[in-house]
Amino acid sequence: MLKADERIDQLYSQTIQIIQSPSVFSFSLDAVLLADFAVIKAHSKTVDLCAGNGAVSLFLSGKTTGPIAAIELQPRLADMAQRSVALNQLTAQISVYQMDLKDTFTKIAKDSVDVVTCNPPYFPPLATSKKNPNPYLAIARHEIATSLEEILKITSGLLKMNGKAFFVYRPDRFNEFVTKAAAWRLETKRVRFIHPKADCEANMVLIELIKDGRPGGQRFLPPITVYDQNNHYLPEVRRLLYGSD
Repeated sequence: MLKADERIDQLYSQTIQIIQSPSVFSFSLDAVLLADFAVIKAHSKTVDLCAGNGAVSLFLSGKTTGPIAAIELQPRLADMAQRSVALNQLTAQISVYQMDLKDTFTKIAKDSVDVVTCNPPYFPPLATSKKNPNPYLAIARHEIATSLEEILKITSGLLKMNGKAFFVYRPDRFNEFVTKAAAWRLETKRVRFIHPKADCEANMVLIELIKDGRPGGQRFLPPITVYDQNNHYLPEVRRLLYGSD
């Protein structure tokens, strides 16, 4: 089942096992935080965009019995996701689609989804920006194959009225994100910033959107700090990774 450069990783806090590859793609803390942040009801229909190796979809499977569709452009990553789904005996719940986001509606009907999650490419495709030499990571992290605008457009198209979307993004693009989301009928409702350490600026932000939600009423939750000054995980993050404080 595993290819030469692959391994199986597992969060101690969960039974989910995920196929990873240091030379291709490995999920990181942002996927764990996004899955924890997402609010999903027992029978919600969920779509995970920019799914990578399927980590977010797999983590979400324990929060709902509803169907989850994972959409990933890159064949190698989608293949890893599909094999991880099979490894966890979740093929009845999670479907992996290897395709371009712009083709999403060929598989999933518009206005039919309760929840969308997305860990999108963070970096705009500026000619001056230094791109990752690993082509898999370059596409995952830079807006090469898609754009924030396209992702928000598809998210809005998928969601039912009052459906929710959950994103993890970069704080330095927060204002751009909120403005563009609103243009696609997605109102920002909950926000939580992630700081590597207490004395460091935030390097991630978790954002909840509601389709056709009323403007205003944003809630800014207490921030998450990942490490203490000795580079040990703080209790909230340790709980997510290891299942205990």
